[in-house]
Amino acid sequence: MKQKHRLKLMGKKIGMTTVFDDQGGTIPCTVLYVEPNVVTQIKTLEVDGYEALKIGYEKVKGQNLKKVQSKISKPLFDDYKKRGIESRKRLKESRVSTEGYEVGQELDLSVFESEKHIDVQAVSKGKGYQGVMKLHNFKGGPSAHGSGFHRHAGSTGMRSTPGRCFPGSPRASRMGGNVHTLQSLKIISIQKEKNLLLVKGAVPGSRGSMVYLSKAIKKES
Repeated sequence: MKQKHRLKLMGKKIGMTTVFDDQGGTIPCTVLYVEPNVVTQIKTLEVDGYEALKIGYEKVKGQNLKKVQSKISKPLFDDYKKRGIESRKRLKESRVSTEGYEVGQELDLSVFESEKHIDVQAVSKGKGYQGVMKLHNFKGGPSAHGSGFHRHAGSTGMRSTPGRCFPGSPRASRMGGNVHTLQSLKIISIQKEKNLLLVKGAVPGSRGSMVYLSKAIKKES
């Protein structure tokens, strides 16, 4: 039986590149930077009511509170200090079995060394308020000068019955900035010494944005 929850590591999108396969063909790839994540807390069934790992990512430069107070709160800084862990900017919880893990343990790309596919979760680029042609691929009206109907949505109303516009129909609204999960992306290469992971295809988000990586739930290695 496949696990519902899987360990998630945090990383950042660096950008895209192209690599060549054995036949000389090109493969578009997204480059992800995944520095070692650290286990900051282990939640147990007896204490917390469920099992989970709390994982930290992206070290805060300097361990003096005055230098890091703009990045993290004082209680969080004190918690890191008590556990003997360098402060991290970001935290993520993974509801997995905690057996074999300990506080302070670093999790790097070796987690995915035996995998051929991976699931990637990221937030798409925000494009602001957009009209129906860009957002929903509407055809639009005539382009002639006298039409007065070029990029409008057209009528969304009704006659006397039911006399209202139904909710949920495509209209101009905010575009982008949504969480997307791409499943079963092929792993092209893992450069563990550089903390780099190359996956086939595009990943949502801008350069430098956060990504969350987990073993592919639909494809077993």
